Amino acid sequence: MLTESVASHLQLKLNRLRSGAAPRVLELCSGCGGLALGMAAAGFELSAHVESDPEAAASYALNFGKDRVAGDPWALPRDMVQCSPEDLVSDLSLSQLPAAAFDVLAAGLPCQAFARIGRSKLRAVAGGQDDAFQRDPRAALYRRFLQYVEETHPLAIVIENVPDILNFGGHNVPEEICDTLEMSGYRTAYTILNAAYFGVPQVRERLFIIALSRSLNVAPEFPSATHYLDLPRGYASSRRVALKHVRPESLRYHKVQEPSSELAPTPSVRQALRDLPRITEHRTDPAAMRRRRLKEVLAYRNTTTALDEYAEQMRAWPGFESQSGADGHLVRITPRDFPLFRRLPHGSDYPDARRLAEAILLETAEALNQTDRRTKAWKELQKSIVPPYDPAKFPNKWWKLEPLKPSRTLTAHIGKDTYSHIHYDSLQARTISVREAARLQSFPDGFRFSGAMNAAFRQIGNAVPPLLALAVARKLKQQIDQVVAPPAIAQAAE
Repeated sequence: MLTESVASHLQLKLNRLRSGAAPRVLELCSGCGGLALGMAAAGFELSAHVESDPEAAASYALNFGKDRVAGDPWALPRDMVQCSPEDLVSDLSLSQLPAAAFDVLAAGLPCQAFARIGRSKLRAVAGGQDDAFQRDPRAALYRRFLQYVEETHPLAIVIENVPDILNFGGHNVPEEICDTLEMSGYRTAYTILNAAYFGVPQVRERLFIIALSRSLNVAPEFPSATHYLDLPRGYASSRRVALKHVRPESLRYHKVQEPSSELAPTPSVRQALRDLPRITEHRTDPAAMRRRRLKEVLAYRNTTTALDEYAEQMRAWPGFESQSGADGHLVRITPRDFPLFRRLPHGSDYPDARRLAEAILLETAEALNQTDRRTKAWKELQKSIVPPYDPAKFPNKWWKLEPLKPSRTLTAHIGKDTYSHIHYDSLQARTISVREAARLQSFPDGFRFSGAMNAAFRQIGNAVPPLLALAVARKLKQQIDQVVAPPAIAQAAE
């Protein structure tokens, strides 16, 4: 039940929006700004954000800081556990109290403890303890988020995470979040959205929770798919595991969409990347690659056919336009593996690469007449050709992109290892560049990343795909507008 004070703040916010003002967003765990890109493009005002990673916070400020000077408090990294809404409002010199300063509270909460791929790493760090992921401090950040809700009283709430948050040690965390929010005066809903269904050239499943204040008198909705893709094998079974603890009778859970095959097909990797510069310096001139900086701009490639619609979209995103070229053309220099990258078939994984490497080893040994496996020369030759990883332990460590299909999911781990995404062009024989990773995540070419190569990769892998964020934000903005707009305008919008 709403107190008189909370009801008063909500009414003031509604009155402000009815005057034509844009909804003000406070984003927690903002990362470099994938969700923010979508929110801003949909008509929301990016009022404040909280991000503890200094490089990600710097990227956010670089792209959304407008005319703010370097070192402005708005751009500084902050820890959401240590920084309270009252502290934030004070630091930013906002005249309102926290309860009056923001209309929307959004968060892409850290997913490492929820994602199954992260749980195994946490177990290893904890000495093999099976419940290490449940004790990871990042898993409790959603409770801190709920404290922010109680202090800021937003009209709307957006939370994004991995689907595995639905099955966190047998516990459905979104149901708990929705329970709490409903007791605080919100109507709630959650579902899984796939980025590929919204024009992102990547198969990426994400859990979204939307909550709307009961003062809006409208139930939360999710955007309808705009693109079609027959999901690759494995994604459906992974989704079933995540949904295992969703109660059939839950009124909050919205069934996962099954888009119509009559929709436009999801853009492919080739459509997303083929106009970007051809990169070969990692093989022909490694010193030049090492000298290149993240912000260095290279010209687009001249293509013999018309530019793909997706590439045009990435070049012409309002506010992030790029006319002649883009930056971020850095790749890893790993000479041992260049022959493997060149000869691997599209869609190959690490076991395929290991078998190919062993075949190349035999070919090379015979050519050099070094066939005695007991010698030091054989072992040195083997080390120079064959990757050392156990195929049984790293079945998905490598993946050569399939040009006619969307990419598989980009993760934050590409900040340490981009072998999960090997370029489909065998002549280039390399892993993807920073800009190519950004394209696959639907960051526009004018979006800039702070830090060095590894930091940029990490920021991209952690981000909400901007096109997916835009779809969610547009639906939310539409629902808010229908409430606050005059009846005639609201009817015309429908």
